[in-house]
Amino acid sequence: MRALLQRVSEGRVTIDCLLRVMIGAGLVVLLGIEEADDESDVDWLVGKICRMRIFGDEGGLMNRSLQDIGGDALVVSQFTLHASTKKGNRPSFIKAARPDQAIPLYEGMVAALSRELSRPVATGEFGADMKVALVNDGPVTIWIDSRNRE
Repeated sequence: MRALLQRVSEGRVTIDCLLRVMIGAGLVVLLGIEEADDESDVDWLVGKICRMRIFGDEGGLMNRSLQDIGGDALVVSQFTLHASTKKGNRPSFIKAARPDQAIPLYEGMVAALSRELSRPVATGEFGADMKVALVNDGPVTIWIDSRNRE
């Protein structure tokens, strides 16, 4: 499972020119699920996302987590995070999980994140053609891969 975390001052998802959801300060999480992923990846990743200290404290140092600041979270499915570009110029998405496997894991991720944060988590729409807009704060962008647990 791969997640691209972006610390934002705001984020939103629009589908068919209609605003689906908007958040304030917090994280936009672009989430890619691969066929090898399971619930253990969800649990590990949720812990990382909630406790990653990438928000400023009183001194401006990155010492606070999403939990600490009571920030918003927006999770958007993005299978293209599993693109393989090793061969040629057309990316291959062969490792990306198919919807029958990915949707339950995506929904499980959103539910677990919501439980951990003790509040609702905003989402895009799985499989939809979305327009995702955000204002990256910092900028701070962090790449996490559950296959490379550092």
